[in-house]
Amino acid sequence: MTASEPTFRIEESAPESVDGDTHPLLAALYQGRVFKLPPTMESLQLVAGAHAILEHELGSEMRAAHARIGEDAHFQAIGRARRIFYLERAFQRHAMRITQSLGLDIARIAFDPIRIRVIQSGGHANPRAQAVYYPHRDVWYGHPASLITVWIPLDDLPEDETFVFHPAKWSEPVPNDSEIFDYDEWVSKGWGLKIGWQNKNDGLEARYPGVTEAMDPGPAVGFSCARGETLLFSGQHFHRTLPQTKGRTRLSLDFRIVQIDDVEAGHGAPNVDNRSRGSALVDYARGIDLVEDLDD
Repeated sequence: MTASEPTFRIEESAPESVDGDTHPLLAALYQGRVFKLPPTMESLQLVAGAHAILEHELGSEMRAAHARIGEDAHFQAIGRARRIFYLERAFQRHAMRITQSLGLDIARIAFDPIRIRVIQSGGHANPRAQAVYYPHRDVWYGHPASLITVWIPLDDLPEDETFVFHPAKWSEPVPNDSEIFDYDEWVSKGWGLKIGWQNKNDGLEARYPGVTEAMDPGPAVGFSCARGETLLFSGQHFHRTLPQTKGRTRLSLDFRIVQIDDVEAGHGAPNVDNRSRGSALVDYARGIDLVEDLDD
């Protein structure tokens, strides 16, 4: 499936129809459209579950916990929460229910489980966290062209506390070193990097793909969002996280999905510059394995 550079805006309702064999929502995402959908029962249940875990680890004032308990304790607490979100069956079921609520057939879906994203105030000045702020495409990490990212904030966030897209680079290559990323090597020494930030020095020692020379990414398009809203976008989008500067931590969850038959048929967004090696698909969970769980 091919796509041209979109006239970019973040839409607040899913498409009713798109020509072609692929599901209408997925086809629109492969064309570069981005959707910010209202909170649903499923997304709010996920957010409530995440808040319960984080409040247990960090206390009720979660967004200020790094200043209250100190950087080391905060890192360890978030590391424990990361493992729960990524590995526990209950959170896998949350991801599948959200996917199902989008009208997708979960028996045909594989997903990269839930991760928590933690952007601390002033974190952009920490050398260990520099990779968090690299502008990038998600597909640079061994994902297929049909990758869709599902992003959900845990709190109401203004535009300057989220991230930005650079839609001018949707169909244009950017200078990058994605060829350094080999998924098999990435996980060969354990699942710490897969789950995310289990070692404080990962940001200094791991090889994260990024832009390799100065370039103009074009206009930045941002957004505000409410707790439990669901942002959907293709892994092809070139985007970057904004620094936090207000003394509070940004907390969000995301997971990634692919429709298996689209992968097999070669459908997806255009690949203009992804040279990463290996395939993260070998470790994706399969929705078909959770179908019976969703009826419980």
